[in-house]
Amino acid sequence: MNSAFDDLFTANDAYAADFRLSGLAPVAARGLAVVTCMDSRIEPLQALGLEPGDAKILRNAGARVTDDTLRTLVLAVYLLEVDRVLVMPHTRCKMASVSGDDEVHEAIEGRFGVDTRSLEFHTDNDQVGALRHDLERIRHHPLLPRALPVAGAVYDVDTGRVEPQDA
Repeated sequence: MNSAFDDLFTANDAYAADFRLSGLAPVAARGLAVVTCMDSRIEPLQALGLEPGDAKILRNAGARVTDDTLRTLVLAVYLLEVDRVLVMPHTRCKMASVSGDDEVHEAIEGRFGVDTRSLEFHTDNDQVGALRHDLERIRHHPLLPRALPVAGAVYDVDTGRVEPQDA
């Protein structure tokens, strides 16, 4: 086994010894899916007053609604009892602080020598504009119910506040 992960497996031993989530149904008990960023400063369940099992949490860089996010939402709506979606990017997001994907590609290649141009990072320094676009992608996806409630909010990493966006 790779020793780089020993701390994690040791921590898991303690977690498993006091594990209390056994028996949770695989559905979203409160009918919610949250699309948010992978940023570790965000604790979506706690920020929204939720408990494990209440929601499906979809995380990616920038909280963007990608094709994979849409695929996952279709599954969540039809198989996991999701009946509403909140898209929640956050303040001080690296993916919203650059002028575009080219800037990220150049930074990675310049620093690490890796050409990432085959990837689309979905960066956008107009965070609210990107949020509006992403909400519309969900609202108009042909495989999602037309009446599916979809909302947007921005999580503030400095205060923990979630500010609804009229998007």
